[in-house]
Amino acid sequence: MIRRLPEAWRKPLAVAGVVIVAGWLIIVLAAPLIAPYDPLAQKFPRLESPSGGHWFGTDDLGRDVLSRVLYGARISIPLTLLLVVLSVVIGGLLGACAGYFGRWVDETVMRIADLVFAFPTVILAMAVAASLGASLRNAVLAVLVVSWPAYARVTRGLVLGMRTREFVVSGRLLGFSAWRSLRTDVLPNVTGPIVVLATLDIGTQLLLLSGLSFLGLGAKPPTSEWGAMVASATQVFDKWWVGVFPGLAILTVVLAFNFLGDTMRDALDPQSARAIKERAL
Repeated sequence: MIRRLPEAWRKPLAVAGVVIVAGWLIIVLAAPLIAPYDPLAQKFPRLESPSGGHWFGTDDLGRDVLSRVLYGARISIPLTLLLVVLSVVIGGLLGACAGYFGRWVDETVMRIADLVFAFPTVILAMAVAASLGASLRNAVLAVLVVSWPAYARVTRGLVLGMRTREFVVSGRLLGFSAWRSLRTDVLPNVTGPIVVLATLDIGTQLLLLSGLSFLGLGAKPPTSEWGAMVASATQVFDKWWVGVFPGLAILTVVLAFNFLGDTMRDALDPQSARAIKERAL
């Protein structure tokens, strides 16, 4: 069964990425069954170091850190995936329309995208989140505002190269409307690079969302969100376990999706896949 997999998916990093992502998705679904304690319960000794009773120790309010990390996965990972999906849908559709129809549509979409790109991503996200008000929902909206232009620009470039291909022109000559041609001939042939970009972008979105929570512009106590947990650990800096474990959770998710993104890029790019096969031989 393993030998039937493409060469790119049999690399150690690809396997590690799949295993880690699968493990975190299981935690997202089964956190209430896996977590040993209520993540909000303040009934344990404060700042207790990792032990048999509390594998990740307790925080400054006497809450079990392991339980909070597990429940934090149910907030950070689904929100990040939702952000990427919305960014792909909004940016992809706007970029596809800009590249296919051109003229004023292209100018409008690309000038808005350039306006977003004119500001540093983190600074603009902080400004949007602060203007909307500090909350997890507003942090998600802020990250979405700064994320969609990348997909719009990439999709536009792909569509520009695709709309002059013979099969697209033939479809238009056969009477396909512009929307049907875009939907049936163009978009299915540009999804590969977009999927790779989205997979690689999951880690970036998670870091940005956690960063806003760390700065106090996202999740608020007592929400067990990873960025907010790392922020609270700065108040008890000498108690390393309070911040290390949620930080490691962020690190493993980011690395895993980066591994998957690299693997998908190699699998979908014929030249990269051929180079991998030649090295294996």
